[in-house]
Amino acid sequence: MKALPYPRPKAVVFDLGKVLLDFDYGIVIRGIAKRAVATFEDLRALIDQSPLLYRYETGLISTDEFYTTIRAATGFDGTFADFSSLFADMFTEIVPMIQLNQDLRLAGVPTFIFSNTNELAVQHIRSTFPFFKNFNGFILSYEHKSMKPAEAIYGVVEGETGRKGEDLLYIDDRVENVEAGIQRGWQVIHHLTALQTTAEVRNRLRIGEVMM
Repeated sequence: MKALPYPRPKAVVFDLGKVLLDFDYGIVIRGIAKRAVATFEDLRALIDQSPLLYRYETGLISTDEFYTTIRAATGFDGTFADFSSLFADMFTEIVPMIQLNQDLRLAGVPTFIFSNTNELAVQHIRSTFPFFKNFNGFILSYEHKSMKPAEAIYGVVEGETGRKGEDLLYIDDRVENVEAGIQRGWQVIHHLTALQTTAEVRNRLRIGEVMM
């Protein structure tokens, strides 16, 4: 059997959005638009991958400040509870990837979530999706005031996992994020489809389809 060109990783690090959970900011924007005076396009510019969202997901503003800013800019007439429900309810499970994490844990492989995200989203995910508790640790941008692909937060991952270099296998859908992992010597998988990623993870960990 031909040897693989890399050692077996000792931990697997998952991105969250578009890897374990799909999401659609359009759902959020349509919900808010029903209770606001701003247009759909104005709301998209304010919320979807915007400077405001960047400040929120790097912990530079609080959840209350995020809500207050959007309410003032859009005329949203709902309560904070209304907004929280609308803003967070945009996720759906990517079932094969969630199963992959379960299989890895059963095989004794430590797994971690490493995500650019925010407090509202994480609160909703924790209360809605049981799989979220099945990880050894979490590195979340808003808790560390740093976002991928900034170098600092990759150092946090190494500290939290206790591993560096090729001992880490990192899965992310964004090229710039996996490239930052490559710069630190990590093994990486640029996630395109669940089928490709699960096959590659099993290959690198030298494990078959059935893990015991």
